Amino acid sequence: MTARVQVWTGGAGFEERRVPLPEPGPGETLVRVRLATVCGSDLHTVSGRRPGPAPGVLGHEGVGEVVAAGPGAVTVAGEPLVLGDRVVWGVVVSCGDCDRCRAGRAAKCRRARKIGHEPYEGGELFGCYATHVHLPTGMPIVAAPRELPDAVAAPAGCATATVAAVMAAAIAAAGPLTGRRVLVSGAGMLGLTAMAMAAEAGAAEITAVDLDADRLRLAAAFGATRAGTPDEPPPTADVALEFSGAAGAVASGLAALDVGGVLVLAGSVAPGPAVAVDPERVVRNWLTVTGVHNYESHHLADAITFLARTAATRPWGDLVAEPVPLSATASALGAGPGRAPRASVAP
Repeated sequence: MTARVQVWTGGAGFEERRVPLPEPGPGETLVRVRLATVCGSDLHTVSGRRPGPAPGVLGHEGVGEVVAAGPGAVTVAGEPLVLGDRVVWGVVVSCGDCDRCRAGRAAKCRRARKIGHEPYEGGELFGCYATHVHLPTGMPIVAAPRELPDAVAAPAGCATATVAAVMAAAIAAAGPLTGRRVLVSGAGMLGLTAMAMAAEAGAAEITAVDLDADRLRLAAAFGATRAGTPDEPPPTADVALEFSGAAGAVASGLAALDVGGVLVLAGSVAPGPAVAVDPERVVRNWLTVTGVHNYESHHLADAITFLARTAATRPWGDLVAEPVPLSATASALGAGPGRAPRASVAP
């Protein structure tokens, strides 16, 4: 039996290849991919804005069914994985033993492997643009509840879990969000998710900022109480969450903070212009600026729980476009984001 994989060869090039299905070893899991969503980082890789190994099998947001599991293969909650389980998985496989892992920073493990980000050497099933993925020991895996359609569950492995980590960082620095003013820059998949999480956390005011009018119209359905564009001065905020990666948005978010305010950066994942910081204002106003990149395994579990809790109150399905077949992966990554923040591939 074989799997089909779409191998990225550089630029806009993809080649479909067949790979023998492996027998999972201890702690490993073989999953048939039901749906993979297209993260912005993959769009940046294909467009040349972000470096990536070519050849490689891209894709790191997915949902699928367990078709084989080695001895000791378990979910984040420690539950044994069995055939037919519908699951989502993380991005980073950590060693569990380096100084960063021991310090609780497994997301930044010194020997980390990232699904959809590794070189393809001829037989690996380690990217989601494929019919199957082979998840190694230590990969965070969470069962997907029945009430979550594939299009809602798939982005949890990157977008939703990352936002869960961002919100945890914001609350750790700023305290509970009940009654607070929250500014969200970037109304893509992550920004909209952050609005919904902030609303659930009791924020009194949630301002969405984006250049795209269609996305700003979506923002109200995810908890935004007001919307604006980057050329408008943002309102004063207790917490600013930055997902666009634009230097201007970073500066604007910092400028908007009230005394004791917190700015969490998550979108600045590529080199860009420097942003001026007034140290005196930071000191006198007790400001905090922090960054979040990747997430810990418990954030993936938190993401799935949050999606299940809000499945009936937020239009999550509207954020993912109708899928294309695996053979059309190049078109899903070449077109860029459309009206829906996420394109998708159904292998």
